[in-house]
Amino acid sequence: MPGARKRALGTPALGSGLALGYLSIIVLVPLAAVAAKAADGGWHHFWQVAWNPESRAALELTFELAGGVVAINAVTGTALAWTLVRDEFPGKRFVNTLIDLPFALPTIVAGLTLLALYGPTGGIGVDVAYTRWGVLMALLFVTLPFVVRTVQPVLIELDRDMEEAAASLGAGRFTVFRRIVFPHLLPALLSGVTLAFARAIGEFGAVILIAGNLPFKTEVASLYVFEHINSDDPTGASALAMLMLVISFGLLLAVGALRRWATRHDR
Repeated sequence: MPGARKRALGTPALGSGLALGYLSIIVLVPLAAVAAKAADGGWHHFWQVAWNPESRAALELTFELAGGVVAINAVTGTALAWTLVRDEFPGKRFVNTLIDLPFALPTIVAGLTLLALYGPTGGIGVDVAYTRWGVLMALLFVTLPFVVRTVQPVLIELDRDMEEAAASLGAGRFTVFRRIVFPHLLPALLSGVTLAFARAIGEFGAVILIAGNLPFKTEVASLYVFEHINSDDPTGASALAMLMLVISFGLLLAVGALRRWATRHDR
């Protein structure tokens, strides 16, 4: 009976085939189509579109802002997660729910909200519309939950006896955090900042309104791709998209290797 039940449930090979088939339909086939479209004009056209001064400026700005988002989220996301787990304060449930708002809110609405508040008619004396600061704020808004939600469960499950023991032996709060808490948080923190980075480099809806799409100033890679699509140049748009994919995939592999290195002692 156990053998028959196992056969009825399927074999590992069948499960792997279904997973690979689904992954191919959802991810691999569309990526292959984009790659084929990017190659339509040949290598000369590919590099002419993907590596001209304007596209390089857009790529540099995209990855600079994504790096800034990662650095800020690593600190503020960890601090928010720590506050939600370790502290009690009025309105804690509301704040905990508010963290997930960027997941539920359409990104174009987020961009419109930021533009209404921090634009020229915002009424609060702060105008970051059509500047890099405005783009950074939009990216921070949409990436807010990632680090918080990856670090928070680790903090909940973390055994506090080790912290109390270290404190009883005379270790300061910073030493306890650096030597005991942070090594446990690092894998989750790396996962969170990786998700935030991936979201930041491809974000479109939240930045299109507040960025203004000014070449060499506020034009990020997603807006550059959109410009080529509007100009009836899908081949050029696909070329830059493929270059972004290769660079991003390489960076994600590097972060994955770093995450494996950070968890090498847990195996």
